[in-house]
Amino acid sequence: MAILIVGLILFLGIHSVRIFANDWRTRQIARFGEGPWKGVYSVISLAGFLVLLWGFSIARREPIVIWTPPAALRHANALFMLVAFIFLAAAYVPRNTLKARFGHPMLLSVKIWAVGHLLANGTLDDIVLFGAFLVWGIISLIANKRRDRALGTVYPAATTTGNVITVIVGVIGFLLFAFYLHSWWIGVNPLA
Repeated sequence: MAILIVGLILFLGIHSVRIFANDWRTRQIARFGEGPWKGVYSVISLAGFLVLLWGFSIARREPIVIWTPPAALRHANALFMLVAFIFLAAAYVPRNTLKARFGHPMLLSVKIWAVGHLLANGTLDDIVLFGAFLVWGIISLIANKRRDRALGTVYPAATTTGNVITVIVGVIGFLLFAFYLHSWWIGVNPLA
């Protein structure tokens, strides 16, 4: 469990610099340049992610069951994930309603993913992993919304094309992950 926690601290920590130390971040970018900052940020993110995955795989070998979710919640998680993938697509597809309305659909995607997985899994390692991401997603969304208000950020209006592409990309991403990638990468068939 300790390795999982170290990975979470590294990964979510570097992704929290803008939340808790934005002025320091701005000074570092001014001091070293945007390219080197992004390089260090990427290396720490990747290292944290790999340590997180390693720690999670170790913790899953000897799970500590806190509760056993009913099968219905495991199946409901598929619906959560479909919605999460559509929100994730909205972060990248221009001019869609989710981006125009919420501003930060990727953070909402993380929160939906985390809630769905917290409902569908009941081991301590699951609660630590998905709970940490849920807390980070909530704090990050609040910070980003405050920053948007302070800067007067306005997101472009949605178009029908943007909405259709967002849904199509989200559904395709969900289907690929649910039917192939989750089993391959995580070792669990989410539809079983």
